[in-house]
Formats: sequence, C-alpha cells, structure tokens
Amino acid sequence: MNERPEIVCATCGTDEKALYDAVAKVIEQYKEKEGSLIMVLHAAQEIFGYLPMELQEFIADGMDLPVSEVSGVVSFYSFFSTQKRGKHTIRMCQGTACYVRGGKKVVDAIKRELDVEVGGTTEDGQFTFEIARCIGACGLAPAMMVDDEVYKQVTPAKLRGILAQYEEPVEELAEGGAQG
Repeated sequence: MNERPEIVCATCGTDEKALYDAVAKVIEQYKEKEGSLIMVLHAAQEIFGYLPMELQEFIADGMDLPVSEVSGVVSFYSFFSTQKRGKHTIRMCQGTACYVRGGKKVVDAIKRELDVEVGGTTEDGQFTFEIARCIGACGLAPAMMVDDEVYKQVTPAKLRGILAQYEEPVEELAEGGAQG
C-alpha cells in the first residue's frame, strides 16, 4: 500500500498518516468481501470527512481495483463528497410539497444567512449546504435536515433559531485584537 507523509490534517487536528492508517485497517477488513467498496468508501468518508482523489487512489490500490471504478462509485452516489465538508450538513428539501409551501424562500434565506451557495461550505467550515429532492417528510413541508435532525414547517423567520443551535461560539476573535 502507498505510504503517506505525516501531515497534520487542517480540519481535524489528527495527522494525515493516522487517517490513512485507519482507512488501511478498514480496507484490510473488507478487501476480500465481494461488493464491499461502498462500505469502505463510507468508512473512509467518515474518517476523512470527504473523499479526495488521493484517498480514492489509495483505496483503489488497497482493494486491487481500478481507480476509475472507485471514482465512478464516488461520483455516482450523492452521499459521497470529493470536497471538504462542513461540521454540519444542511439539506433543504425541494420536493414538490416543500417547494410549493415556501422551500425556495428558505433556500434563499440560507444562502443569505450563511453566505454560501448550494453545494458549498461556509468559510468557517461549520455548514455544508445541499438541496435534497425529497427527504420523505412531505406532511411537514417545507422540511429541512441538519445532520440527522428533521425540522418541520421551516420559514426564513425560524431559520436563525435553528442554525444557532449548531453554531460554535467564536472565541478566537481575541487573537486578532478584536473582541466579540
């Protein structure tokens, strides 16, 4: 398997070699099991937070698969991400019920409130914002998920209160001389 240099992971405080070692253990556990690529990819994304091409190559090498097969699976399933993700994932439903009950207004409010585009991650790394075609909560429309929590009848006015539950206080401001 590929040896990786020991680099500190910028987002998690864990050195990159330890992360690759954890993925290598998962690969060894599932390598001989037919159809286990998706399980390995899920575990690798859980460990790294996303699946950059270097990690996909590492997994392909470890599982004796072509890189094209690994990256094909990663790009096919919307659950997998090749970009760094925020600590929390917001999924705003835009299925028919949610859309007609004001979901588009909530999408616009999220974009304004967090200064993020759909598919993007906030500058502070707190939130990744995605659109879901349906989250199966049509009776609660418009519905939104933050991580695994479903919020019902979300409006732009309710949004600030929901997001505040997930935001970490900014304690680092004193470093630059500013006070908050």
